[in-house]
Formats: sequence, C-alpha cells, structure tokens
Amino acid sequence: MDIVRAMQVFVSVVDAGSLTAAAHHCDMSATMVGNYVQALESRLGTRLLNRTTRRQHVTAFGQVYYERCVEILGLITDADALAQQTHAVPRGRLRITAPVSFGVDGLMPALADYTAAYPCVDLDLNLGDTVTDLVAGGFEAAIRIGPVHDETLIARALAPYRMILCAAPAYLASRGMPNGPDDLQQHACMTFSFAHGTEWWSPRREWRLLGPEGDVTVPITGPLQVDNSQALRRTALAGMGITMLPEMVARDDLATHRLVRVLPQHEFPPRPMHVVYLRDRRMTPKLQSFIAFVTARFGAATDAAAHRL
Repeated sequence: MDIVRAMQVFVSVVDAGSLTAAAHHCDMSATMVGNYVQALESRLGTRLLNRTTRRQHVTAFGQVYYERCVEILGLITDADALAQQTHAVPRGRLRITAPVSFGVDGLMPALADYTAAYPCVDLDLNLGDTVTDLVAGGFEAAIRIGPVHDETLIARALAPYRMILCAAPAYLASRGMPNGPDDLQQHACMTFSFAHGTEWWSPRREWRLLGPEGDVTVPITGPLQVDNSQALRRTALAGMGITMLPEMVARDDLATHRLVRVLPQHEFPPRPMHVVYLRDRRMTPKLQSFIAFVTARFGAATDAAAHRL
C-alpha cells in the first residue's frame, strides 16, 4: 500500500464528508476510496471512521490521525516545493544593501559576473554605512562589517575586512618611511571618521595596530578625518600624508606603485564581515543564488558554513 496516497485519500474523505465526495475529488471510484481507508485501518489496527449506510463519523483516534496526516502531507508539499525552487531559474528584483567602500571596490566589480550568470535577476543595490533594518528597508540581504548580534538574522561569514597603512611615494620621499609604529607620531596621519556610537568610534585620535610586537596603540595627528574611503584614497594619492585604507580600496594603487604600503608588518585588527538575511525569509532562487555567489567570491576559506546567531 502507498501510505502517502492512503493518507491523502483519508484526509479527502474527512474534508469532503463522504466517500462519494472524496472519490470525485481524488478522481477514483468510491469503492477504491473505501479500500484505501480500510487498508489504513488494518495497518493501524483501529477504526478511523464509523460508517453507516447514510453517514460517517470520524472516531476519536481518527481525528488525531487526521490532524497528523495533514501535518505530514504539508511537510511533503513543502519539501517538494523546496526541491522545485532549487532547480528554478533565479529571476526578479533583488534588493540588497552594503557598506560604501566594500560595495564600490569589492561588490560592484564582481556583480558583472553575477549578472552574466543570472541575467533574469535585476539588482537594486543600496550603498550606505548606516546599519539598515532589512524589513523596514525592503532588503532581502545585506553585507555587514562587524559582529552580527541580531537574532532575527542568519549570517554567513565572509573573509575579514582588512585595513592597512599606505602613502604616496612623493610624501615618503619628503618625510621618510616610518620604521615602527611610534614613528607615526611624527607624520601627518589621515584617518577614517567612524560614526558616533559604532564600536570603532573613539574620542581620541589613535591607531591600534597588530604587529610582531603585539597589539600597539599609537596617538596620531594629521590635517584630516573623513568618513569615506575613496576620499581618503584621493588625499593619499595627493601626498597629504599616511592614510588608513581598506586593503581592497588600495589594492590597485599598490600594484601600480601609486601608493606604497607603510609598516607592512602591521595592520589594523581585522573586522568580521558577513552576508546576512532574515531568518524567517523564504529562500527564493534569486536570494539563494546571491548568497552562494557572495560566499564563493568573498567567503572565508575557514568558515563557509552558515552561522545562526
């Protein structure tokens, strides 16, 4: 006996109120419907329906069994739908948000490959350094730099976001290359202005660096703080001083020697980065394709699994 089909027939009998009505719904004879119900009762060793020539009643056990059948058949339907989505073509509008620097210098260049692979997905990308509520903003996914503590989100770890020190060759030719963190106090140091209330904001102008000697905090001075990495990059290229920059922002300038790495044995503490989405959001093909693409392109090699926070 096909137990799933028998459950479907039994549920139809209860919902329809009679074997005849269930037979019409199931596109089979009333005799066949009765056979399915009898086979279930024989398998279970108890009656599911009390039948007379004119009417039927669900037994106490039959009511409990009916409710469980409805639950089981619903799970089967959900599993089938999930399998169908896996093979479905990602399509439709996908609204995502990301920090400005990562979005401009990391995500945007990579999206050409994503759109080539999934031409039926229309991306709506919002770049901003404010942590935006996904529900309020209508976003399906977000890139977040820093720890994720929101229990409504599922976060998949990406490679840490790294910051380095660099300067233009002309500046270093005139002021000299620092030999250690303490030498930075003799230089013009331009730094990122973090938003008040974030974990990286500080009332003091100082840089915390990790190097061979451990964790070092150095007071700094300089002519500029700015809340945009591309603006900091421009000041560094203009020779204004030593600048903290995201590694991905400085990568091309370092390769072409327009900028030079300063204190290459030292870097700022790496910041965790994740792609996040709502815990209760249905994993549509378009969202699934984006999560898979971002984790493959920017994922941490040591942590590709989903973290439920």
